[in-house]
Amino acid sequence: MSGSKVLVVDDEPEILTIVEHRLVKEGYTVATAADGEEALETFDSFKPDIVILDLMLPKLDGFEVCRRLRARSSVPILILSARNDEIDKVVGFRMGVDDYVTKPFSPSELALRVGAVLRRTNRPDRNEQEEVVEVGGLRIDRRRRKVTVNGESVDLTVKEFELLWFLASNPELVFTREQLLSQVWQSNYPEDRNNVTVLVSRLREKIEDDPSNPRYIKTVWGVGYKFEA
Repeated sequence: MSGSKVLVVDDEPEILTIVEHRLVKEGYTVATAADGEEALETFDSFKPDIVILDLMLPKLDGFEVCRRLRARSSVPILILSARNDEIDKVVGFRMGVDDYVTKPFSPSELALRVGAVLRRTNRPDRNEQEEVVEVGGLRIDRRRRKVTVNGESVDLTVKEFELLWFLASNPELVFTREQLLSQVWQSNYPEDRNNVTVLVSRLREKIEDDPSNPRYIKTVWGVGYKFEA
């Protein structure tokens, strides 16, 4: 993903320097911002391909910045924060963030996660027939990254789309949370398993007529999830 543009938002100059240095070394073009208001202004002028966002920011906190970004764009957002509480992660993923890295962090791992998110967003196309899944009133067009339910367009974040596509393109196969972490997040951290639960819940709210009794994404108790064709 060399050449992609990354906006890094953090109020700690040292963190900005470390992250910028690592990403530039990997071939990215980087812009930085030190508070929430500057982040939104820089986003509009820089038009990044991905945003790395701290939560504890002056002027506007990271959650508010995330909310405003999501109102105007589906750009991937990676949270980089010292806040390690599960509730913060749940809130973040419910707001549509695509990954969550806690401080202290490895700059190398952060760069790998940035690359993984961008690859999921920009995977090369295959044959068009292989890029569309239709089940009932649900239509998933991977090449156009478009999802419709009963003819109505549904807005999904990068992570939501990738999880839905992975399950739908492997119908009736049951995947554990660990397998979904590896496929969608490219992560094997056990503590991240709740991210899958949150993402499935968000997807059901968007694509199911009755999220409490899902038609498409089924829970296989004690194992994980499957897509029912």
